[in-house]
Amino acid sequence: MFGIGAYAIWGLLPLYFLVLVPAGPVEIVAARIVFSLVFCGVLLTVMKSWEATATAARDRRLVGTLALAAVLIAANWLTFSWAVLNGHAVEAALGYFINPLVSVLLGVIVLKEKLRPLQWVAMGVGFVAVLVLGLAYGTVPWVALILAFSFGLYGLVKKGVGGRVDAISSLTIETAVLTPVAVGVLVWLVLTGSATILSNGPAHFWLLAFSGIATAIPLIFFGAAARRLPLSTVGMLQYLAPTLQFVVALTIFNETMPPERWAGFGLVWLALVILTIDMMGGPRRNRILRAAAAAG
Repeated sequence: MFGIGAYAIWGLLPLYFLVLVPAGPVEIVAARIVFSLVFCGVLLTVMKSWEATATAARDRRLVGTLALAAVLIAANWLTFSWAVLNGHAVEAALGYFINPLVSVLLGVIVLKEKLRPLQWVAMGVGFVAVLVLGLAYGTVPWVALILAFSFGLYGLVKKGVGGRVDAISSLTIETAVLTPVAVGVLVWLVLTGSATILSNGPAHFWLLAFSGIATAIPLIFFGAAARRLPLSTVGMLQYLAPTLQFVVALTIFNETMPPERWAGFGLVWLALVILTIDMMGGPRRNRILRAAAAAG
């Protein structure tokens, strides 16, 4: 339920951005950062976890790593917000469908991991899908690729952190790094008359303030699920978010899906099916390797 809750919230987030109009993507992301930090502060106080966060904050190398993660997730949030508010919600969903393939690719390039045969097939199908979608869009699907690579790199950076910091402390440090810039952006928008946070009534203000909760809660749910579920189950659940985003884009935002775009999405889904089959075979491969090692 924690896993379903996390990915369901992420999947329905475009609907939340819709009610934040007329706020633009820059203001939404800036508010999201500031109010996430406020909400994290409340959580740390309630859970009496300030000491653990302070300990993590004194580790300069850890803070540097989390600062890089913060920049990547901010780029992801900004791109996603822009896509949803500018008629590219389908392409945003595509980005998160491509993300597992990008994660595999980064594992090969950065971590020097070796691909299994089915993973090579999935990567090949995914590459063809991007080419088909490029033809369908008439240009490279930059929104999808930025979302996929920014989130993939974010996951890679967070993997380097390992278990040295808990989820709430990590989010607190990441948002704290971004907050000075976010506050500066909000002040600039207010001074230039472009902000909506103080000029569209209390309901709009509190909707923007709620973005802090909407950011933190699914991350906390995800952390709770990841500790309790096998990795293969978490991997299956991750498709829930882009599926919901895709359905919302078609049924509520009324975005178009010409045949060539369906073909590209079909190839992406085929690549994910292949990748999932390979992933589900992981436990069996591990048992065989352990049995072979024991026999040796």
